[in-house]
Amino acid sequence: MAGIVTNPRASTKSAAKPHLSEPRIVKYVLIAVALLFVALIVLLPMAAVLAEAFRKGWNAYVSALTDPDAMSALKLTLITALIAVPLNTIFGLAAAWAITKFKFRGKNFLVTLIDLPFAVSPVVSGLIYVLLFGAQGLLGPLLGKYDIQIIFATPGIVIATMFVTFPFVARELIPLMETQGVTDEEAAVSLGAKGWRVFFKVTLPNIKWGLLYGMILCNARAMGEFGAVSVVSGHIRGETNTLPLHIEILYNEYQFSAAFAVASLLMVLAVVTLVVKSILESRMSEENR
Repeated sequence: MAGIVTNPRASTKSAAKPHLSEPRIVKYVLIAVALLFVALIVLLPMAAVLAEAFRKGWNAYVSALTDPDAMSALKLTLITALIAVPLNTIFGLAAAWAITKFKFRGKNFLVTLIDLPFAVSPVVSGLIYVLLFGAQGLLGPLLGKYDIQIIFATPGIVIATMFVTFPFVARELIPLMETQGVTDEEAAVSLGAKGWRVFFKVTLPNIKWGLLYGMILCNARAMGEFGAVSVVSGHIRGETNTLPLHIEILYNEYQFSAAFAVASLLMVLAVVTLVVKSILESRMSEENR
């Protein structure tokens, strides 16, 4: 028997060796293909946007961004995001906490409802709100009686944006909270903590990076949403146009430099979002080690 004793480390190394013996050319080819794909799909369009935005010079670029209609669109975009993101954060926290920490009837149905905006076209969701809150819609006569306007106004834009963005926070928190389990909360309760104290002292610190990550994704989608907002906004220039809608109008009017100048502003916001997202991902990976 002594003759067949082997070194476990040696056997482990030999078992792992085939996974590390790929030719270097394969690695370099895969990296080159990935970089080429990123260059064609991401970097080249970004460069084209910047080139067209500055084609008429810096003064024309600044003029396009400071145009009253552009400033109004930027203001409405920021207002919509400032309303939609906090509300969806509250909903996402409540939904994730309920789904992962409690057992109740209809849990699977609630998860399905959270995923609904991923399955429904944004244009269809906007049309549903028109049929519901429009002048000839189901609730239109009642709203008109009290002079409440939702469609073709800021409230409709906010509601449509909330619909298409509300899964992001919940969908980011649910897997994270399921992985963490309820051990920490049960320990806190056994030590005498109650309700909100457990949430703020135990649950929230454990999910803070995932929560911020979900909020970043939600904000990015809110600022860039086009389909649902296009249906409910009415395209009233200077009043109900967000930045994506304003870009469409400028492009349709053949004001290409102005359209790309405003588009570059959205592009900068997207790049900032990606940077923050990368920072949060690194923080999350560090805490999970």
